[in-house]
Amino acid sequence: MQTLETIRKRCSLKAHISKRGIEMEKINLILEAGRLAPSARNYQPWRFIVVQDRKVVERLVKAFSESNQVILDAPLILLICARAGDDVIKNGIEYYLFDVGLAVENIVLAATELGIVTHLMTAFDEEQVKQILHIPEDVRAVVATPLAYPLNASYDEAASERLSARTRKDIKELVHLNHWTEAEPA
Repeated sequence: MQTLETIRKRCSLKAHISKRGIEMEKINLILEAGRLAPSARNYQPWRFIVVQDRKVVERLVKAFSESNQVILDAPLILLICARAGDDVIKNGIEYYLFDVGLAVENIVLAATELGIVTHLMTAFDEEQVKQILHIPEDVRAVVATPLAYPLNASYDEAASERLSARTRKDIKELVHLNHWTEAEPA
């Protein structure tokens, strides 16, 4: 699959997921995609926690403020963390968050290409998640995603509906040539 095709195909779905386990080979490919992401000064601040233990997943549900059912239904939850102290903060910008974003994008695109559904989640009680997963104090829990196979053909229909309803700004609204202008760029 071409990269742009994968980008266009990727969408978050909370429903229509299977509880079927994901093969370790595919999990490793997804993690490898995250590992290969670029990072500021090559610090690679990300860390990945793969949660498959159902009892741990049930405890995590309480830490998330939304999407609880998708967490329960998914066979695997992937939590992406970062050692905030490992990265340089310049001009007040915490670059480790940018680095984690690059790793996460690689992860969701690799999952999409492998036919696996993702749903990025940031609305959780970080301290509670850190306690449940024994995450060290100097590590931030940044984002989580369930990884799951689509339930059946209804996923393709739901994804098509979701993608057709998804709007993106016109490129003319986003690109400025040579300098910022309030008018639409030429």
